[in-house]
Amino acid sequence: MVQGPTPAPPRSTTPADASAAAQSASSVAPSPSAPKPEAARRPTPRAHVTSEEMTGAQSIVRSLEEAGVEVVFGIPGGAILPTYDPLMDSKKVRHILVRHEQGGGHAASGYAHATGRVGVTMATSGPGATNLVTPIADANMDSIPMVAITGQVGASLIGTDAFQEADIVGITLPVTKHNFLVTNPDDIPRVIAEAFHIASSGRPGPVLVDIAKSAMQSRTMFSWPTELNLPGYHPVTKPHSKQIREAARLLATARRPVLYIGGGAIRSGAAAELRKLVDLSGAAAVTTLMARGALPDSHPQNLGMPGMHGTVPAVSALQKADLVFALGARFDDRVTGKLSSFAPHATIIHADIDPAEIGKNRVADVPIVGDLKEVIADLLPELAREHAQHGKPDVEAWWRQIDSWRETYPLGFSEPDDGHLAPQHVISRLGEISGPDTIYVAGVGQHQMWAAQFIKYERPNTWLNSGGLGTMGYAIPAAMGAKVGQPDRTVWAIDGDGCFQMTNQELATCTINDIPIKVALINNSSLGMVRQWQTLFYESRYSNTDLNTGHGTIRVPDFVKLADAYGCVGIRVEHANEVDAAIKRAEEINDQPVVIDFNVSRDAMVWPMVATGVSNDDIQYARGISPAWDRED
Repeated sequence: MVQGPTPAPPRSTTPADASAAAQSASSVAPSPSAPKPEAARRPTPRAHVTSEEMTGAQSIVRSLEEAGVEVVFGIPGGAILPTYDPLMDSKKVRHILVRHEQGGGHAASGYAHATGRVGVTMATSGPGATNLVTPIADANMDSIPMVAITGQVGASLIGTDAFQEADIVGITLPVTKHNFLVTNPDDIPRVIAEAFHIASSGRPGPVLVDIAKSAMQSRTMFSWPTELNLPGYHPVTKPHSKQIREAARLLATARRPVLYIGGGAIRSGAAAELRKLVDLSGAAAVTTLMARGALPDSHPQNLGMPGMHGTVPAVSALQKADLVFALGARFDDRVTGKLSSFAPHATIIHADIDPAEIGKNRVADVPIVGDLKEVIADLLPELAREHAQHGKPDVEAWWRQIDSWRETYPLGFSEPDDGHLAPQHVISRLGEISGPDTIYVAGVGQHQMWAAQFIKYERPNTWLNSGGLGTMGYAIPAAMGAKVGQPDRTVWAIDGDGCFQMTNQELATCTINDIPIKVALINNSSLGMVRQWQTLFYESRYSNTDLNTGHGTIRVPDFVKLADAYGCVGIRVEHANEVDAAIKRAEEINDQPVVIDFNVSRDAMVWPMVATGVSNDDIQYARGISPAWDRED
């Protein structure tokens, strides 16, 4: 957890491709109440387990136990059925029966994000496995440690187009960190051990283990490996000292420095070190969509989120910076806008554990390969040494400019004139009432951006969303997984009426398994973000974006009745004076899921905005309103 805020010093001075490394595969599980992803990513060998005869299916269950797995989200089917029989007898592994494989994958991802452990999902062959492709691709884009175990048809049937056969290894090859096909039962313990190590070490990611049904049914001698031999896979965690010294020199002499903080800060568990770097450097800091909470929003040097719907100060600071220090970020298009015009005057330092990211989109003047926690730990004394020798940088004028942007272009919104709720008001009140210890999980679209903008995040691992892939249907199952991993924390899913209808069947899973998540349904009766683009770029021609879920007399479906059918408490809110009471009522209900149907305006838009393909210099603060920049600056 991030330590409580401390006063900042005066601003004038300090305002791949995988196969996997030679260590064990079992993750060290941090306390559920205190996620420590860095621990989960540094597995230690378990003691040698004496060989024991069993079936391949029993070997799978035993391997999961030895890997420290506590929960699996899955659904059985023919090819995986041999494993489900011994799974029933396990005293260590809890299985949660989901209603759809996509829900199981997102639940495993939410569990992993909230706890720092490897999330596990299980499915059968063919359509069961292909239903996992979306959550696997989602986890791959956002660097989530996950292991997906799928059943496959018998080894002799592979390649014959047998019933429910699909080449899931081939299908997922582009969207996994690594994957395996197991046909020999003797390989099961080794492969599962390797899978967990690969998923959790280096840059985390999803690993698929596809196991033939014949291997599950055969007899084998189980022996958990004491060490792993993975030639060619040696993730670099320790940065090069020369690059660290050069980064310290540049950071100590910059006049307009910006720390561009990405999701790698969350994955590496580097929040405490990051806080020290921000305090020591005096640099402005921006936290991307995937990094919300890595640095407390209350920190005076945190300018908020950059990018397409970032704050004007965050976007502007990057554009005017003379030094951009990217920390676990990847210069994706939603942050940079038109890449050729991004941060045109800045020297670039790029630190990342994945060498493939460095230089991929923006050439780095100083590349640093290493685990972010170790990078910052090595950087801090070097930066202090630079300050001692040459004095601290003069950033007073820089902070005067930033404070001017903050004063002139604060985040805000206008009340709608159609009589419906302002979604920004609903979400900001939710954040204020539920507080910073809550885990907030968002779907994709307008509600996702408003949740990133209007809730104040003070701790890492309290903001979960589908960032890279933008997966509709993520929120409900991911919130379910987060609540399983952190049962003592309040978990709110902030979802849109479009996203909600893709995976809301997992509310049944929540009810039956005593997983009391809370859902704030931002119901604008539309595919909101698509409608916003139609308003701005398609002359308000609203082609196929009306969902008929909340406005007028037609409610299809009626979300309150649907919540009741799923065994949840359903609440509808249509007036501003009902918002606080509904949220507080939901906060008091902890024995079943709650769904609040907030009927919000369909005309509300997400601002600020940088349109796709244009320069960040062209950011709009509101529709038709752009900051007046000095273009020669």
